[in-house]
Amino acid sequence: MTGTKDRFVHYRLGAAGGPRVLRPLTWLLGVIATGVAVTLGAVLAVLTAAAVAVLALVAGVTMLFTGMALRARRTVRARSAADGVLDARKVGDTWVTYGWDRQGR
Repeated sequence: MTGTKDRFVHYRLGAAGGPRVLRPLTWLLGVIATGVAVTLGAVLAVLTAAAVAVLALVAGVTMLFTGMALRARRTVRARSAADGVLDARKVGDTWVTYGWDRQGR
């Protein structure tokens, strides 16, 4: 049993006493894995930055509409009867309106 165990010890990847043929292969695989990890990290960073930019854009548009609504609320004035509002009164079972025949409406 000891002979088979000793025979496979030398083929561990990255082992200090391993065969010299596998060391460049493990180094190359490590470089490739590092490159893939860096690329994936860069892609995720760009996607995160794009999501933050979209969020900021939506927040800006929301603030723009809020500002426009508040400005419109401040500038609205009450309408008077002269602005086209008819005066109506209920007389008996019918409604009678006044002012619908005025000129300048």
